[in-house]
Amino acid sequence: MELIEMMRRRRSVRKYTGERVSEEQLELILQAGLLSASSKASRPWEFIVVREKKMLTEMSDCRVGAAKMLAGADCAIVVVGDEQKGDVWIEDCAITMANMHLMADSLGLGSCWIQGRLREAADGSSTEDYLRKLLGFPENYRLEAILSVGVPENHGAPYELETLSMGKVHRETF
Repeated sequence: MELIEMMRRRRSVRKYTGERVSEEQLELILQAGLLSASSKASRPWEFIVVREKKMLTEMSDCRVGAAKMLAGADCAIVVVGDEQKGDVWIEDCAITMANMHLMADSLGLGSCWIQGRLREAADGSSTEDYLRKLLGFPENYRLEAILSVGVPENHGAPYELETLSMGKVHRETF
């Protein structure tokens, strides 16, 4: 499948069937993340893979109104970045999220980017602090986001290229 077709098909999926994501599929998603570009090849990211249902349910309260799908997902990939490895760890971690999001879709799986950085948990703490308590990542690692992954209950229609806002594209000058 051509890359543009993959991008047209990729949708955020928040409802899952409960079927298992295979270890082979999960490995490909993680490899896509690990192959991501990073500034000065610093690769500041670390991934925490969560498959235990009890933990996924606890994680579903990590973000006010936006992470409930974790309770129904087969797994989650938490992306954290070592802020000591450079000033663009946020951008580097975002690239890994995009790569994994596309890979999940290419495998027929559903996924959703759950923003974690600068967000609040249901208990009033920051999403980062909430997840740090649950998952135990070190203080110098900062939360970027979580990718929920599962077999989609349904999948939205592909985007139509004709509907793109080409007016947002400026050539030579704004």
